[in-house]
Amino acid sequence: MFETRDQPAAVSSKESSSSNESLSVFDMLKIGVGPSSSHTLGPWRAVQRWLGELADTLADVGGLAAVDHVEVHLFGSLALTGQGHATDQAIALALLGHEPETVDVDAISTLVHDLAASKELSSLAGVPAVVSFDMASDIVFHIDERLAGHANGMTCRATVADRDFESSYYSVGGGFVVGEDEVPGAAGFIALPHPSQTPDELAAHCTARSSSIAEVVWTNEQAWRSEGEIRDGLRAIWTVMREGVYRGCHTDGILPGGLDVRRRAGPLSRRLLTVDGECADAATPEEWVELIRGREFRFAEVLQWVSTFAMAVNEENADLGRVVTAPTNGAAGVIPAVLLYHVCFSAEPVTEEQIIDFLLVAGEVGTLFKKGATISAAMGGCQAEVGVSSAMAAAALAEALGGTVAQALMAAEIAMEHHLGMTCDPVGGLVQVPCIERNTMGAVKAINAAELAMASNPVDARVSLTAVIRTLRETAEDMSDRYKETSQGGLAVNVSVRIPEC
Repeated sequence: MFETRDQPAAVSSKESSSSNESLSVFDMLKIGVGPSSSHTLGPWRAVQRWLGELADTLADVGGLAAVDHVEVHLFGSLALTGQGHATDQAIALALLGHEPETVDVDAISTLVHDLAASKELSSLAGVPAVVSFDMASDIVFHIDERLAGHANGMTCRATVADRDFESSYYSVGGGFVVGEDEVPGAAGFIALPHPSQTPDELAAHCTARSSSIAEVVWTNEQAWRSEGEIRDGLRAIWTVMREGVYRGCHTDGILPGGLDVRRRAGPLSRRLLTVDGECADAATPEEWVELIRGREFRFAEVLQWVSTFAMAVNEENADLGRVVTAPTNGAAGVIPAVLLYHVCFSAEPVTEEQIIDFLLVAGEVGTLFKKGATISAAMGGCQAEVGVSSAMAAAALAEALGGTVAQALMAAEIAMEHHLGMTCDPVGGLVQVPCIERNTMGAVKAINAAELAMASNPVDARVSLTAVIRTLRETAEDMSDRYKETSQGGLAVNVSVRIPEC
C-alpha cells in the first residue's frame, strides 16, 4: 500500500515560486463551487488533469474506456478535513465529467448520492466506460500520513487489466495544482510586458509608466487574452460575486455538516431593509443592489451590511454554492463584501470600468502573495487566506478611492499586518466556524486599512508590503501544523460539537 512519508518543512518546494513566475488575475479569481479551493476545487482539477494524462498513457489500449477500477488516496490536510470540505464529492464530480464553473449546484447532492449507490462509473470524464468505483472504499483518507511535497497531497490510481497506473498531485491553495515532480509556475510561464515578482517591482512599473496598478495589470493581462475576453471574464466574476451575495441574503436554514450553524445573512439583510414593519426587496441582484444604494443607513448599519455581504457569500460557499475563489474559497466573502460596500455606499455611482479596475488590482496583489509566500491555509493558516484576501481588497479599494500606487500598496500592508499569525482551525473540519465570521472581519479590516492609507503619507510608513509578505512566509514556516487546516488545534479542539456518522 502506501508507506508513511517524512513530514516536510512547513512551506515546501511545492509552495515555492519559480524565480520568474507569471500569474494572471484570473489565476487568483476563479469561478467554482464551495466549500474549499484547496480541498474542493484543487482535487477536482487534479482528478481532471490525471484523467487527461491517463487517457494519453492508455491511448494504445483504448484510452479511458479500458479502465476497470479507480481509487483516490488523500493525505495530510486533505485526509484530515477532506470530508468536511467535500473533497470526496469534488472527486466524484470530476470523475463524472462535470466542470466546477458550470455544474448545476442544486443537483450536486443527487449526482453524488447516485454514484455512491451505484458503486460504478458509466463514463470517465465523458468517455463511456464501465468502471468499478465505490466512494465509501475507493476514496481513502490517510489521516496519519502525508506526502513529502505539500500538506495537501493525493494519489490517483487506475487499474487496467492486471496493471496499476498512479500519479500524485498537490493542491497548493487557490485551486492551483502541481504534479509530484513539478516546479510551480514553470510550465505556464509567459513573458509579460511588466513582470512583477514583488511589490517594489510593481511600483517601479507604475512609476515608469505614470500609471495606476490597474492600468499596468490591464496591459499584462493582454499577454493571455484579448481586451474583450478580459472584460467579459471580469464581468462574469463580478456577476458571480453579486449573485452569490444575493442568494445568500435570500436563503434561510441550517448549513449542512452537523454543526447546526444557522444562516444569518438573510435575516440580517431583511432587518436592514425593514422600515416601519415593511421589508423591501427586489427580484434581481442588480435591482437589489440599487435598492440598498437608494437607502440612507447609519454607520453601524453600513458596518452590518459589510458583514452581511461577506457572510452571505461564505454561507453559500459552505453549502456547495457557486462562488469566486478570491484567492481561496475559505476567503471568498471578503472581496465581494468590500466591492459591494464601494458600489452601494459611494457618493457617486460606481461604473463597470471601475469595478473591472477594482478586480484587476485585487487580483494582482494576490499574485504577489502567491509568489512571495503562500495562499494556502494548509501551509500558512488563515493568515494566508483571509489575510491575503483582506490585503487584496484593501489595495483595490484604496486605488478605487483615488489613492496613489504607494497608498494602495500601503493599504495591502496594513490589512495583512493585522492578520499575521492567524490560525486555521475549522471546527469539525467544516468551513463554517470560525470561517464565515472571519470573512466579515477581513472585509472590515480591508476597508479600515484603505481609509488609513488614504489618510497617510506612505513615505512615513515603517512597514512595507514586501516585509509583510516575507513575514507571512516566515510565520507560516514557524507555525505548528496543528493550526494549518488540520482541525487539530485552536477552536477546532475547544468547541464541543457532535458530528453525525458519515
